[in-house]
Amino acid sequence: MATSLGAWLVASATALVILGASIAPFLAPAYIRLEQDRVGVGALTGYVPGELDAIAGSLIGDLVLWRGDFDVAVGGAPVLNDRERSHMRDVRGVFAGFFALVAFGAVVLLVAARRATGTEARLALWRGVSGGARGLAIGLAIVGAITVLAFDAAFEVFHRLFFSSGSYTFDPATDRLVQLFPVTFWSETAMAVGVVTLVVALVTMWRARRSTASPNVNPILTTSRA
Repeated sequence: MATSLGAWLVASATALVILGASIAPFLAPAYIRLEQDRVGVGALTGYVPGELDAIAGSLIGDLVLWRGDFDVAVGGAPVLNDRERSHMRDVRGVFAGFFALVAFGAVVLLVAARRATGTEARLALWRGVSGGARGLAIGLAIVGAITVLAFDAAFEVFHRLFFSSGSYTFDPATDRLVQLFPVTFWSETAMAVGVVTLVVALVTMWRARRSTASPNVNPILTTSRA
C-alpha cells in the first residue's frame, strides 16, 4: 500500500509540476501583449500600445505577485469596475491554490529523488514520473478534443467549477475585462498552453524511459540536466 501511495504521489506531483511549468510562461506581460495585438484588443478598448503595456503589467503583477488590488487606471480613470475587480480577486485565489499545489509537487519530487538511493527505488521513481507524464498527456488529449469541439461549453464548465454563478459573466460591449481578454484570446492561449504542456509531458516520458533503461544514473543529477 505504501509503495502504491508513493507511486501515486510521484505521478501526481509530476503532472502538477509539468502543468505549472508550462502555464507560467503564458503569464508573462510580453506574451499577453503579443496575444492582445493578435486579437485586436487595441481596437476593442481604445487604448494605445503604451497603455495596454501598463495595464497588462499591472494586472499580472496583482494576479501573480499580489502587488495591488487590480486598481490600475489610465488617465485617472479605473480600467476595471468593482465587479471585474472582484472576479480578478477570485481568479487570484484560484491561481494561488494551483501554484501552491505545484510547489508541493516540486517538494514531493525533490524528496523522492533524494530518497531513491537504490536501483529499485530509482526505477520506481522514474516509473512514477513516466506514469504522471503519460496520464497528463492522455488527459490533455481528451480535454483538448473537447475544447476544440466545444470551447464555449468547456469555458463555461471551467468557470462553474471554480467561481460562483454570475460572478464571471460580463458584457463585451461595456466591460473592459472581456475587451482586454476576449474569447479568442483565451481559446488561442488554451491551445498554446495545451501544446506546450503536451510537448513537455512527452519529453518527460522519454527522459524517464531513458533513465529506466540506465537505472544506476543518479535521479537528482539526471533531473538537473533535463
